[in-house]
Amino acid sequence: MQIQTIAVIGAGTMGRGIAYASALGGYTTVLEDVSDSMLSKATAWIRESLDDGVHRDKVDPAARDAALARLSTSQVVDEAIRDAELIIEAVPEELEMKLELFTIFDKFAKPNAIFASNTSSLSISDFSDIVLHRERCIGMHFFNPVPKMKLVEIVRTTHTSEETVAACVAVATRMGKETVVVNEAPGFITSRINALIGNEAFVMLEAGIASAADIDKAVKLGLNHPMGPFEMVDLVGLDVRLKILEYLHATLGEKYKPSPLLRQYVQQGRLGRKSGRGVHDYPDPKK
Repeated sequence: MQIQTIAVIGAGTMGRGIAYASALGGYTTVLEDVSDSMLSKATAWIRESLDDGVHRDKVDPAARDAALARLSTSQVVDEAIRDAELIIEAVPEELEMKLELFTIFDKFAKPNAIFASNTSSLSISDFSDIVLHRERCIGMHFFNPVPKMKLVEIVRTTHTSEETVAACVAVATRMGKETVVVNEAPGFITSRINALIGNEAFVMLEAGIASAADIDKAVKLGLNHPMGPFEMVDLVGLDVRLKILEYLHATLGEKYKPSPLLRQYVQQGRLGRKSGRGVHDYPDPKK
């Protein structure tokens, strides 16, 4: 399958990052969101990220200009997906929202278009079984921040065709990413492992075993992780991590039961960098 146009649904942190990678990878890219302010923030972020890449000699100025020329926005889903061979939803981890979107995709997308989800934990089948051609449904799990993170988990269901898998691997590769192919299971590979590490860090913090700063330092220097577990959860969002743990707890059992301290922080509005305070404080949060 020849993919030339990609529609990204949702202009939040992940959606804007995927749109960045898509446009820079050479694809005509439509970024959709119902919020005009979200689209404005997203396009400003993409432009700033491309400019930063030029400044650091990671992006050629001509490539930046071409990427921006390939990018457009929309506030209407059915219009955004009309010409796309690949549609990637990057909306919040809410099953009802994804079900609604896949219903729209099935009704308005062009024939043979691939429907992909950027979900980090939900079962693809839970919202793709409603479509007519389930063989064209797949997971493409990107990582935050998308411009810097090299991995995409390609998640196939029991119905996903080899052609669909190959097309999405090719797209991710053209975006400059490495891929792993995963058979559908709750949390895939990375979310399951990362959730356990992050949750245990909260358990240790609540028990007073060490400070948040020292737990982060120990994991970075002792285990060679690029970020500590609290630095990571502050970047991802404590509310996002809590939702993932709640889903994994429900599907995989007690070892994924969310730490009470994590739940407490979310209830207090300590969501991470996006709120200015998570486990650590961020006096000048950049959204």
